[in-house]
Order: sequence, then structure tokens, then C-alpha cells
Amino acid sequence: MKDFQTIMGPITTEKSTMLSDKGKYVFKIRKDATKVDVMNAIKSIYGVNVDKVTVSYTRPKTRMARGKYVYEKRGLSKKATVTIEGGKSIDITKFKDSTKKSKKQ
Repeated sequence: MKDFQTIMGPITTEKSTMLSDKGKYVFKIRKDATKVDVMNAIKSIYGVNVDKVTVSYTRPKTRMARGKYVYEKRGLSKKATVTIEGGKSIDITKFKDSTKKSKKQ
């Protein structure tokens, strides 16, 4: 699987921002991606060694939206929490620049 197809994008929430201070970063990944795929993708995109990858699923949720009787369903998604070796930090915004370059090639 190609690196830019494995990782769909970073997740930037309050909790993931606090984890980034500890050298952990959260990414949304494809449902068929494995830990090894994520490890290789982070290494090629950001150029850092990965210490640990933890994969989890977010369950689907239904909520009311746009009125009283309209429901939206958020589907099942998969996310990976990546720990970087040596306490290094990465720039999350670099991911967007990298995907633009790869599409042009």
C-alpha cells in the first residue's frame, strides 16, 4: 500500500494536541491499513523513526442535526496513535504539502 494512501490525515483535537507534547501523534488511517503500513508511511512522509503504533476504531454514532427529526450517522473509522523515537517532534502541517507533491508526480 502506498504511503499517502495509508494515512488519510492528522486528527487535530484537544486531546491529540496534548499528546503531541509527549511525542505521540494521532492520524486517521484506512480501514485495511496495518501497523507496519502506518510505520512505513510515517517514516517516508516525515523522515522519523517510529517507536510504537497503537490502532483503534471509533464506533459509529448517530446524532440529531439540522432540525428535530434529521439524523446523521458518522461511520466507523480507524485511527492510529504513533509514538516517535527519541522524543523528536514532527510538523503535522507537512502532511498536506506532501500529498500535493505526490499527486503531481
